[in-house]
Amino acid sequence: MIMNSQRPRRSLRALAGGTVMVLSLTAVIAQADPIAFTGGRVMPVTADPVDNGVLIIDDGEIIAVGSADDVRIPRGAEVIDVSGQVIVPGFVDTHSHIGEPAGGDRSSPIQPEARVLDSLNVRDAGFRRALAGGLTTVHIMSGSGHLMSGQSIYVKLREGNDVTAIAYRKADGSVDGGMKMANGTNPRRDPPFPGTRAKSAALVRQKFIAAQEYMAKVAAAEDDASKMPDRDLGMEALVEVLNGERIVHHHTHRHDDVMTVLRLQEEFGFRVVLHHVSEAHRVANEIAAANVPVSLILIDSPGGKLEAQYTDLKSAPALEQAGAKVSFHTDDYISDSRLYMRQAGLGVRAGMSPEFALRALTLAGAEMLDLDDRIGSLEPGKDADFVILSGDPTSVYTRVQETWVEGQKRFDIDDPDDRAVAEGGFGVLQPSVLTDFHGYGEGH
Repeated sequence: MIMNSQRPRRSLRALAGGTVMVLSLTAVIAQADPIAFTGGRVMPVTADPVDNGVLIIDDGEIIAVGSADDVRIPRGAEVIDVSGQVIVPGFVDTHSHIGEPAGGDRSSPIQPEARVLDSLNVRDAGFRRALAGGLTTVHIMSGSGHLMSGQSIYVKLREGNDVTAIAYRKADGSVDGGMKMANGTNPRRDPPFPGTRAKSAALVRQKFIAAQEYMAKVAAAEDDASKMPDRDLGMEALVEVLNGERIVHHHTHRHDDVMTVLRLQEEFGFRVVLHHVSEAHRVANEIAAANVPVSLILIDSPGGKLEAQYTDLKSAPALEQAGAKVSFHTDDYISDSRLYMRQAGLGVRAGMSPEFALRALTLAGAEMLDLDDRIGSLEPGKDADFVILSGDPTSVYTRVQETWVEGQKRFDIDDPDDRAVAEGGFGVLQPSVLTDFHGYGEGH
């Protein structure tokens, strides 16, 4: 199985016609051992839904999507009838804490050098819960008790015995991820942490200025080792942020905290995704005008945090109407990964369009992680990450039937072990039980 996110592409050209995306007959026939899913409703996200649709995959990649009238199934392909079911792209969770992640400690409020990579437990039960919820890509980050708690990680829920086996990779082979930041109540504590919102912003501003100075010294050295500043892991990570190579994923709730993030972003020019944004409905136009995307969480039982007291489901339609880009996230366990799809249902209930809600579950999140060239929609050339559903993705009655990652079935509701994960039961989510069927055990 190919692990690198920059894996080479086969030279297959899609023939687009209306809502149909079909490969040339020659290219399709050339595929070895393809699988064709037929009879279901296919929702590509980037094109209109197709009834009696066909999805063909091979070697972990999508090779054709379209209607039964337009897509020819290759000779020798395995055909799977999914009549009465719905196929959508694999879901993308833009903010999760599965895998027991941890970043910075109590020594300081800003620790960009800490890496979730070095704390992740791939045998955590959360990974199986995520697959049961139709998730195929998850952005895992540390908590919000720091102004900057360190480097997050983007993972693909393929089989893997170590975190590096499931991590997305950059073009240079390094592990891909963002930078977790936060403001508001959570990072305010006793010294050395800030005690006010103003001091929080001041500390962040000072750290970015220091990173700018470090970047200038590196540039002035012109690769002369004798002139280079002492190596600083935190500064190196912040330089990646300032260069736009590493996206800031910023926990923020209140409308005034949101505006503080937008001011810092304008001042230093880093790329940022706003997370949670409980009061997005109060500053939706300002967020859209700044062209800053939002990773939104919708819950039907709010509470537990004073700064989130004005959270409202109407943030979903307000952001759509303002023209902002929106994805959903679980903040697992705030919302269980198995219930991720409910975010779309809650958004539609509040007035979000079904099309926008499906995009928020899939392609919008992929775009916020810079992974939309690989995932987020059903298109030829993209990874064969998809979910088979019992019905419409915005209905609370719909269940995940199967989850496929890079052409491999990773969850099947008809498998007793998988059903146990999806539905619970005493002891079923204990890691010692999961190890036997998790797919991350010895020999994988």
